[in-house]
Amino acid sequence: MKVSPRRRARECAVQAIYSWYISQNSVEEVELAFIADQDMQGVDTPYFRKLLRGVVANVADIDEQLTPCLDRGIDEVDPIERSILRLSGYELIYELDVPYKVVINEGIEVAKVFGSDDSHKYINGVLDKLAPRLGRK
Repeated sequence: MKVSPRRRARECAVQAIYSWYISQNSVEEVELAFIADQDMQGVDTPYFRKLLRGVVANVADIDEQLTPCLDRGIDEVDPIERSILRLSGYELIYELDVPYKVVINEGIEVAKVFGSDDSHKYINGVLDKLAPRLGRK
């Protein structure tokens, strides 16, 4: 099955968000290195950039919105899962043209690719709590 350019953008953005968090490099450095080093064929590159920069610019607000929906502190969430939640949280909060069901489904699918075996269930549970809190359900 062919993966959509937006799904590829989300997958790449999760990897870049994770890299930004781990490396503590600037978002510009991470973006440049990611685009130079990764296969960006089939990626909606403008959307990838928007997601990466949007999450980094709004990470405090996103974390604040996510925290009441978590069963532990944000810093205790696995870094990959945290990156997926931040990406999906960004889309739920700021990308109002993307239907909330699409955001949740995409978060689940990205978790199936990068997360541990049951990550997608955790992501689904958190996003199912977040969407109505944001008036998106």
